[in-house]
Amino acid sequence: MPITWAAGPTITEADIERARRAQPTVTEQDIEQARRKHGMPPIDLPANAPATTAPSVDALPQPVARTPMDLEALARGYALQADAMEAAQSLAKGPGLFVFVSLAIPRPTLQRLIDQAARARASVILRGLANGSLRQTVAQVQPLIGQRQVAVQIDPQAFDRFAIARVPSFVLVRDGTRPESCAAGSCAPPEAFLRTAGDVSLDYALEHMQRAAPAFRADAAPFLARLRN
Repeated sequence: MPITWAAGPTITEADIERARRAQPTVTEQDIEQARRKHGMPPIDLPANAPATTAPSVDALPQPVARTPMDLEALARGYALQADAMEAAQSLAKGPGLFVFVSLAIPRPTLQRLIDQAARARASVILRGLANGSLRQTVAQVQPLIGQRQVAVQIDPQAFDRFAIARVPSFVLVRDGTRPESCAAGSCAPPEAFLRTAGDVSLDYALEHMQRAAPAFRADAAPFLARLRN
């Protein structure tokens, strides 16, 4: 089908100039008057738009404490531990008694040794943390301690200092002993302490030491006396 072009009127330069002069001119004053008259158009918000509120700290995820820590019991233990550490390092304020244990020891045996250490005022020494976790260590040790006043130390160097090869082991250090330098930092001289090991009670270990080394009888006596009271 052929396309037919229709001829329109001819537009001259004079026509364009007349149209430009007829176009109204908008001034800044006209714009300001329109703004005051009509104002700003309202902004429609969706009916279900969420309200803006401040974040709630209480709504944040809270850490789960699987095992509550008895801070008071830990504080008591650390107070006693400070005395035990001083005794282990200076070894000059009286005889020292140390019970070397592991959390792998059967629980009844470990419970008995901690109870006897508390009564004798001996220190209980662990080589390290349970599975490398302080929380797991506290969870296992705290029920064993209960309300007892006993120092429980985590001191791998003490195992080296007294050449502990098995647990439980018992070490009695003589009164007035001065430490000497060794690979573990400071050690008691070999003639200044007794060491025995075995699945025995603390009083049995002390009595064995007295029989085996009469020179240590006076050093073992105060610990035995407290155990027998």
